[in-house]
Amino acid sequence: MKKIEKQIQQLSTAEKILLVENIWDSIAEEHQSTLTPKQKKELDRRMALIESGKATFFTIDEIKAKFKAMK
Repeated sequence: MKKIEKQIQQLSTAEKILLVENIWDSIAEEHQSTLTPKQKKELDRRMALIESGKATFFTIDEIKAKFKAMK
């Protein structure tokens, strides 16, 4: 591991950023989950609402207040 650390220290900042991006991408590829058709349909529906400007968003404080009111 020391050899890798030494090599990383010799990289420029830009090269280090690219290295981290590549590592992150490889981790994401290894752990990709597959959506069911129903999940994909729901995500597509929500994205359409956001893109059309019809989505409603709440702050965390609004959500907390709603849950407190339910108790």
